[in-house]
Amino acid sequence: MIFKLYIFMDVSIVIVNYKSKDLTLNCLRSIKNADWPGLDYEIIVVDNYSVDLASRDLEPFGEIKFVMNGRNMGYGAANNQGIGQSQGKYIVIMNPDTSASKDIFIKLFDFMENNPRVGVAGPKQFNLDQTVQETCFRWPGLLTPLYRRTPLGKIGFAKRNLDRFLYKDYNKDKIGEVDWLLGSFLFCRAEALRQVGAFDERFFIYFEDIDLCRRFWGGGWQVIYNPDAVITHNHARQSARTPWYKFFKSIAAWHHLASWVKYLWKWRGR
Repeated sequence: MIFKLYIFMDVSIVIVNYKSKDLTLNCLRSIKNADWPGLDYEIIVVDNYSVDLASRDLEPFGEIKFVMNGRNMGYGAANNQGIGQSQGKYIVIMNPDTSASKDIFIKLFDFMENNPRVGVAGPKQFNLDQTVQETCFRWPGLLTPLYRRTPLGKIGFAKRNLDRFLYKDYNKDKIGEVDWLLGSFLFCRAEALRQVGAFDERFFIYFEDIDLCRRFWGGGWQVIYNPDAVITHNHARQSARTPWYKFFKSIAAWHHLASWVKYLWKWRGR
């Protein structure tokens, strides 16, 4: 998707709701309670035909752009709708199951302002029990998703593959370049996003964040993990919750497989 770039404020936040009303409202509360010293921002909420969220639910949070879809467009396409309406110098892709810390937006805004070659930055993310999540990764190998979803991942060669994929050799307390970031919170430079294009809508869900980060790198933009900024992420990992032996009965797992195949085909030989 290519979108027009209109900059009238500092930060645009895009949230896609799909049957997650309570999480979305909690996410909005965290945004409103965050510190915004001297920054102008807007919030764009896209409801992906979940029917659990109405415009009246958003009234307590002030002016919010609200898009209600007549069908589930998929994660990337729905975010693109929000991106298309954004007017910020920076665009934040924020999942409804995330909760912002008070200083995350100003920290990442200042970081991006001081590092003009960074196309996208992502924070350290904590589970509800305050354990750290895996949120920055190397490019997956041909069989990496298989190793993550099956007992094969416990075998020596597969475990080494996963350790490489998960940056087990990287100090997660330091700012640095990474191959790609988990799409639950992406602080994107609108100029860079305009250059490389928004989410590839061929990915209904899963792998769209890997694909986007590959295009940032291909366009000469850095992808940076910044643990100085933090969020809480109530991460369900739907595709991984189903036991591997019940794979063929899981819709989420089928979506994951379909996106994996599309990703491999799109980036074959590169």
